[in-house]
Amino acid sequence: MATIYTHITENNQKTVFLMIFFLALSIAFGWFISWWLQEPIILYIVIAIALIQSFTSFWWSDKTILFFSHAKPITANPELYNLVENLCITAGLPMPKIYLMPERQPNAFATGRDKNHASLVVTAGLLEKLERSELEGVVAHELSHIGNKDILLQSVIVVLVSVIALLSQFFLRISFFAPMRGRRDSKDSSGIIFLIFGIVAAILAPLAASLLHLAISRKREFLADASAALLTRYPEGLARALEKISLDPSPLPVANNSTAHLYIINPLRSQEAKNWLTNLFSTHPPIKERVNRLRAIL
Repeated sequence: MATIYTHITENNQKTVFLMIFFLALSIAFGWFISWWLQEPIILYIVIAIALIQSFTSFWWSDKTILFFSHAKPITANPELYNLVENLCITAGLPMPKIYLMPERQPNAFATGRDKNHASLVVTAGLLEKLERSELEGVVAHELSHIGNKDILLQSVIVVLVSVIALLSQFFLRISFFAPMRGRRDSKDSSGIIFLIFGIVAAILAPLAASLLHLAISRKREFLADASAALLTRYPEGLARALEKISLDPSPLPVANNSTAHLYIINPLRSQEAKNWLTNLFSTHPPIKERVNRLRAIL
């Protein structure tokens, strides 16, 4: 019988596997470009770009997200403050900064580079439309993202995806404009084969990287749900909150494709995806599956 602890263990194992596979894909693709062009310095340049992007995203991504989300610090809401404080004490986490988005759609997200520099953002609609037990489940979910270090993980994955996309574009341009530079010691036929392989890899690698990014996001949502159920000892509260939020028709204009994965429920879709292909490219698992998993944890 499934328990909170088995869900957390299984999701951690799957996430570690996806991370290793993703990193292997990134290194292999970068090595292939360097090998094909016989220019080892390209790999060093790629590593330097990745480090620079990692540094900037680590220090300033949360401030950027808060600015573009129009989130403002909450100054007067003792009920919400006490709820967050009680959950933080239970979870052993420091109190995050609490922000409010003046939006009607009930939703929430957490951001920050670590638990000591974290921010919790809720919408006005979330505070208005959820009961206390449901709100507690949502807050516990976001605190679980902080405690599980999901925010930093997502930043790292975004950097890796962008590096692979950059490598792909670079290789495609080189393949078309300087095809004879690759593997000068290869025969013509083998050179053509490697060129075709390289172009196919350049096209498919960003797609594979994006799918892995989405898969890791979905796994992290399952883990945060399970952790929230462990924290509140009441999975039904979060289950009801997910159902209520998913059925709310209110839009969230400040959300975009770059920040959608941060929210507890995708703010850009009007209804749950109804086919496997749409779900494949979704940053969040289907609501029905999340709710069923929560209700199986009793």
